[in-house]
Amino acid sequence: MGKYFGTDGFRGEANVDLTVEAAYEVGRFLGWYYGQKNPEEPCTVVIGKDTRRSSYMFEYSLVAGLTASGADVYLLHVTTTPSVSYVVRTEGFSCGIMISASHNPYYDNGIKVINEKGEKLEEDVIAEIEAYLDGEKGELPLAKRDKIGRTVDFAAGRNRYIGYLISTATRSFKNKKVALDCANGSAFAIAKNVFDALGAETYVISNSPNGLNINTDCGSTHIEHLQKVVKDVKADVGFAYDGDADRCIAVDENGEVVDGDAILYICGKYMKEQGTLKNNKVVTTIMSNFGLYKAFEREGIEYDKTAVGDKYVYENMAAYGNCLGGEQSGHIIFSKHATTGDGILTSLKVMEVLLEKKESLAKLVSELEIYPQVLKNVRVHDKTAAQDDEAVQAEVKKVAESLGQDGRILLRQSGTEPVVRVMVEASELETCERCVNQVIEVMKQKGHVLS
Repeated sequence: MGKYFGTDGFRGEANVDLTVEAAYEVGRFLGWYYGQKNPEEPCTVVIGKDTRRSSYMFEYSLVAGLTASGADVYLLHVTTTPSVSYVVRTEGFSCGIMISASHNPYYDNGIKVINEKGEKLEEDVIAEIEAYLDGEKGELPLAKRDKIGRTVDFAAGRNRYIGYLISTATRSFKNKKVALDCANGSAFAIAKNVFDALGAETYVISNSPNGLNINTDCGSTHIEHLQKVVKDVKADVGFAYDGDADRCIAVDENGEVVDGDAILYICGKYMKEQGTLKNNKVVTTIMSNFGLYKAFEREGIEYDKTAVGDKYVYENMAAYGNCLGGEQSGHIIFSKHATTGDGILTSLKVMEVLLEKKESLAKLVSELEIYPQVLKNVRVHDKTAAQDDEAVQAEVKKVAESLGQDGRILLRQSGTEPVVRVMVEASELETCERCVNQVIEVMKQKGHVLS
């Protein structure tokens, strides 16, 4: 991770950690960098944003920086992160930018940069952006006269993405009741249109964004509301998205949560049966559950583990030709169709499994036995100092030894927040809770935890 850019972009509280000045400078650099990279071609950049109030402010700042460096900017307006990726790679843009802080609260925001291949930006380019932000690269030339960039309304790009999503479905959703939680975010303008077009009887909640309610008590991080709707309307399935709709958490017909691990299992097994699981392998992160690996082994499916972040999952997939990967949190990548996690696409692929196998989601997931897991996010003064503290590491080692082969402990820094995550898996929930609390208590004793 860089100084400003974490695992998923430059993120922080709007006008505190992430300022309009910083956004302008990022725009200035990107317009110059991609303009120099292909000097024979005009630099064109596509921008999307989520529904939080500050997204408009950052959009204008980025546009000012980009056009001042000579780039033409195409505005998708409110849309999803995966739609920006899709438009970049299919329409030949120099790069793309998504303004979003994903699942974070409304007062945070972020700048996600997508390269010309529709992939998360390379680390070496991020390093160059950060060097420029720190004043290490000097002044960049300003475009003059007819070289100054312009803005173009490009809502049509979002509509093409909607059409592409609809085209990926293998069957009609007629006679299927589907509940959707759009998190008052980017999915509000897309998800219902897609499911309606495919014939589903669609029930939608959290679909009225006002700039302040994105992710607030809704979406993939507050799944309880979707669970209630699924049971109340007797839906066949429910899907919840996050603020920029690059992740999806499902709910079965009984109102039970089906997380990213379970989605990887049912889709991986289905794709193996169909002969479409390349390399017979699914890419996971170190946060995936023990139970998932045991289920893959039972089904004869191989797996890789990467660092946390769909960026790292995709890097593995691209390097080795794997076609399915994702995270427990709901970032799922189907590389035949996308280069990033795509929540709406994931829900369509889950629907495909349900329809083709003629099974309920609860039945498909019943084959997967998940180990009890406790994950606690600890807000700290300094992530690195808290994680690397000798006393904390000694306690982690003590817990690991006590768990033996029947469990595991993971301690890792958040890539986007001042948080250290403590996760324990074991055969009993009580053991998980006790072990997580042991480590947190040491962090408190050493003065790392914010009061």
